[in-house]
Amino acid sequence: MDKNIYLAQFYGKSQNYTQIPREWYSKYGVKRGLRNEDHTGVLIGLTRIADVVGYQRDGSGNKVNCDGILYYRGVDIRDLVKRDADTGYLYEEACFLLLFGYLPSREELNAYCRVMQDSYDLPDDFLEMNLLRLPGKNLMNKLQHALLTLYNYDPDPDNTDVYQTLRKGLNIMSKLPSIAVYAYMSKVHYYHRKSLVIHYPRKDYSTAENILSMLRPDSKFTAQEAQLLDLLLFLHADHGGGTNSTFTNIVVSSTNTDIYSSMASSVGALKGPRHGGANIRVSMMMESIMNIIGLKATDTQIKNVIRKIVNKQFKDNPEGLVYGFGHAVYTLSDPRAEIMRHYCGKLAREKGMEDIFNFYNRFERIAVKELTEKTGMDICSNVDYYSGFAYHMLGIPRDLYTPLFVISRMVGWLAHNIEHKLYDNRIVRPAAKYVGDLMDYIPLEER
Repeated sequence: MDKNIYLAQFYGKSQNYTQIPREWYSKYGVKRGLRNEDHTGVLIGLTRIADVVGYQRDGSGNKVNCDGILYYRGVDIRDLVKRDADTGYLYEEACFLLLFGYLPSREELNAYCRVMQDSYDLPDDFLEMNLLRLPGKNLMNKLQHALLTLYNYDPDPDNTDVYQTLRKGLNIMSKLPSIAVYAYMSKVHYYHRKSLVIHYPRKDYSTAENILSMLRPDSKFTAQEAQLLDLLLFLHADHGGGTNSTFTNIVVSSTNTDIYSSMASSVGALKGPRHGGANIRVSMMMESIMNIIGLKATDTQIKNVIRKIVNKQFKDNPEGLVYGFGHAVYTLSDPRAEIMRHYCGKLAREKGMEDIFNFYNRFERIAVKELTEKTGMDICSNVDYYSGFAYHMLGIPRDLYTPLFVISRMVGWLAHNIEHKLYDNRIVRPAAKYVGDLMDYIPLEER
């Protein structure tokens, strides 16, 4: 008998012994998804790195929705963007702030950038042996592989001292843009027979500039393109200690394992479409919608499409989710989406893509209204809604959308990893209640 038939039989029979009724979770007070009954997150730690504000508490302790605010070390990200978005090193400034807890002087920021730039180059033979000779079908899996491989190039890889964790983390951060771009180039060369183009990182470039330079055959980009990518990296740098991939990093690193293992675990968490992979789902959804109803569709046509999606009648969307809308914390607005909308509009005008941007705007307005009415809860667009469009305008292939999220978020993972080591430093070990039956052992020959 075919092994798959055996497995199907075993699986079918197992349902008589393994089922857990949904109502038992409430019966035993289980916080499914680590969420409270009012949809707020279960408190799992303390942090001074970032704060995600989507609601407040009134005098009676009831949850009251509010416009979203994201703080990096107590600084509103909107203030950082207003003052420093044109510097070209907004992401690097955010990294300094998140890691060291204060806003750097110009001299300190320049020194930090030099530290990163001096580590841009990959180890000898890393490109040839690990990326070009071993192309990956999925870039997120390849990033995990590359991170674990960097372990072999570290003379003291298992050292988890706090300062050594910082040094190793910064070294990883500096090399990730090259690894991601080269992994993409290797993939399309091997699987799609496209020309292999390798540009080396420039030490006088920011992270955003280097990504565009290495990705494009002619290495050319405009100042506004670099500014938008810098902004994207900045907006994804951290989102508090409760996000799935950050919590994963804390859980894994709390075992005192090496930083390469904990970072690879976070990449695995971020890969999923319910987390970092959502930007790809948004891009695919919007592309399908625009192809079907066109950019000049009426509001009624847009409403009908949204209703089809929700009713699971829209192609390639069996979950019935309008990707890019709703958030675990934000209620009335996501500040990252608000910022992205403004800067996407600026670049859309430069690139003659205002018609697509205007469609995104109309779809957002109608979707928010429809979903809020249907769910009875405040629903807003989230950062994933505009990030895919921003990457599209920058000519960045869809394969790299989520790897760019990894590049951005690595600093947040590192900051929380260090904070946990410094001030908590216990292995994360929650509990699960056994609700199965007790059975007597039956000898094999009697079963």
